Amino acid sequence: MESIQAVKQRFGIIGDDQRLNRAIEKAIQVAPTDISVLVTGESGVGKESIPKIIHSLSHRKHGKYIAVNCGAIPEGTIDSELFGHEKGAFTGATQTRSGYFEVADGGTIFLDEVGELPLPTQVRLLRVLENGEFIKVGSSKVQKSDIRIIAATNINMQESIKKERFREDLYYRLSTVEINLPPLRDRKDDIHLLFRKFASDFALKYKMPTIKLQDDAVNLLQKYRWGGNIRQLRNIAEQISVLEQERIIGPERLKEYLPNIGSNLPAVIADKKKESDFSNEREILYKVLFDMKSDLTDLKKLTLKLMESGNSKKVQDENESLIQKLYGDDDGEDVDAEELEALNDERLEVLQIPQNSPKSEINREKDKYYFAEEIQEEETLSLQDKELELIKKSLERHSGKRKAAAEELGISERTLYRKIKQYDL
Repeated sequence: MESIQAVKQRFGIIGDDQRLNRAIEKAIQVAPTDISVLVTGESGVGKESIPKIIHSLSHRKHGKYIAVNCGAIPEGTIDSELFGHEKGAFTGATQTRSGYFEVADGGTIFLDEVGELPLPTQVRLLRVLENGEFIKVGSSKVQKSDIRIIAATNINMQESIKKERFREDLYYRLSTVEINLPPLRDRKDDIHLLFRKFASDFALKYKMPTIKLQDDAVNLLQKYRWGGNIRQLRNIAEQISVLEQERIIGPERLKEYLPNIGSNLPAVIADKKKESDFSNEREILYKVLFDMKSDLTDLKKLTLKLMESGNSKKVQDENESLIQKLYGDDDGEDVDAEELEALNDERLEVLQIPQNSPKSEINREKDKYYFAEEIQEEETLSLQDKELELIKKSLERHSGKRKAAAEELGISERTLYRKIKQYDL
């Protein structure tokens, strides 16, 4: 069995990260078997190296090795590409064609981006994994293939299974052994080694002096998040090698080649919600419900006072602030007194109780619609909890500044102050 270091030298793998070494070790261990392997990791981490290691160290090393990018083949032709087709099977099929599974018989096939396979093709692939059988498109003859399948993907397979985009039984068939490659940002000590290797290769290729980085530039290189991983690092090393006249690069010059440098530093990066995350819409709905509940409670109180006193003018004078809150300007701007009185008179007419009607005239027992005295404020625990949570989060985000928090919550600062008192924050 070859050592990890020997395999690295043979396949040009740079780095000494523990997780990388473990991935290579697992590849060496499973190589002599025919176990199906699933290689996972972000795009650009070098997943294509693992199938090559496994094939070259297996008893199939003299057989064919075929790498297929499943995401690059159109859905309408992928079955034909993988399993072949008979003459006349579809428009344009002028002759019989052998698929990859037939051509690579006795060897290894690497299915890159296997998560992009359409569901009908997944069913065919599952049959190959179970008993080595497949049928060409347009044929009824079952064929056998002695082939080892290694797959790779950069998507979350569990999420894909939940969304019914990938078959769960196929996933467990493919992932008999799963090998995960770490992203470049988790291999900080390897980043500069890789850059130096790429810079040396491009200097030789373009016949120019090798690019070198200052210490501050190396630190910047290691702090960058590298969304494109090794592939992105290689491209940047090539750009700098070709474009820069000065061969010693400082941090300021390096920043010009790192896209979105501000948002990619770990210290300032923020978690962004996905487009499919509807939490923003839910929060807006909760805010609307809270405001409606609060206004409805105030309106109940005002209605009860009107029905008890029978004197709308007196109630209006005693509850001027409450009426202004319900019918005034939401932004808290000053409202002309005459306009406010006219507005209140107009709206109170709806609830007007004749002032010459004594309370005794209201037969509370006989009037089945009389329920004002029995009205109690019903608090929905889940809404209260959610409202309290939103207020706390908003105050934390704005360091306790009520004005900014009130603007974010869509309520006035006075209302927020009242809620802070209510919840004893």
